[in-house]
Amino acid sequence: MSMDARYTPQIEPFFSRNGWIALALLSLLAFVVVPSLFVFVPDTSAFHISAYTVTLVGKIICYCIVAVAMNLIWGYTGILSLGHGLFFALGGYAFGMYLMRQIGRDGQYQSDLPDFMVFLDWKEYPWQWFGTDHIVWALLLVVLVPGLLALVFGFFAFRSRIKGVYFSIITQAMTFAFMLLFFRNETGFGGNNGFTDFKRILGFPITEPPMRAALFALSAAALIGAVLLSRHLIRSKTGRILTAIRDSETRLMFSGYNPVQYKLFVWTLSAVMCGIAGALYVPQVGIINPGEMSPANSIEIAVWVAVGGRATILGPLLGASVVNGAKSFFTQSFPEYWLFFLGLLFILVTLFMPRGIVGLVNQLRGSHK
Repeated sequence: MSMDARYTPQIEPFFSRNGWIALALLSLLAFVVVPSLFVFVPDTSAFHISAYTVTLVGKIICYCIVAVAMNLIWGYTGILSLGHGLFFALGGYAFGMYLMRQIGRDGQYQSDLPDFMVFLDWKEYPWQWFGTDHIVWALLLVVLVPGLLALVFGFFAFRSRIKGVYFSIITQAMTFAFMLLFFRNETGFGGNNGFTDFKRILGFPITEPPMRAALFALSAAALIGAVLLSRHLIRSKTGRILTAIRDSETRLMFSGYNPVQYKLFVWTLSAVMCGIAGALYVPQVGIINPGEMSPANSIEIAVWVAVGGRATILGPLLGASVVNGAKSFFTQSFPEYWLFFLGLLFILVTLFMPRGIVGLVNQLRGSHK
């Protein structure tokens, strides 16, 4: 049996004919129905969708993009990263600098500098803020900052053949180091308060319904793009090599392949996807601070993928949606019990659903045939 046949990943039925129809209906909801009900339907109508709901769902969509990225590197390649929260936050900070520049003189101190810089008695922007008043440069930073960091880090880590729990530990250490760095006021990123109080994008008020609807639609488009890109990648020869790395890297090397370049590629791609998700997350939520780099956040990303189902197309989406939907409910109704619920959920999934929600559904479907 050839290597390509041995490592061909399974493609879920979601992408059958009915699956494509479902995807088209979801696109209709995301691009037409939800924005229309939010923007054009009066608040007094029963069909009106509130700003809170649009923001919450938009935030979960951004988390789903991160889960898809995590699934590429962990589910299909077998590399557990505990640093993806860092790439998400860096993308958010990159676009957050543009949003802070767009405040102009509308801040508390009515200065051209952000309020936190005026408070610290800074006279000019530091070097890393150069060009961030232009949205094109800010969008480039969203891709380049997490991408270059992942490329450099991955180059040395993978060439040194660091793998398994050791790789997970050093990614977590990297995340923690950056969190401590961004907490310092001297770095020019707002210290522990981070960036907030955003006013506008491209001159349009950020809190107005049309802008919120546009950000929601952009997030949905990015998620659909991430899912389709993930599906295309795992169906390609590169995807089969990635699953070969997960299942038997030594056998792959004896077959004449160099796993380093493939791991570096998917690791960097995954980081860029997280950065894009972070950039879409920040204007919708309205804040970005070093807390997003917390190692606990990166661990939670892994929980999303595990709950939904590793190495599946829909698993990460289900996991991120279920966990964050439950988080929204518990943090409002029972805030003191949220962490206990998350821990219990992970234990139950590990013991009774090792393949996640998607694996359990497939198992039940098979038992009824």
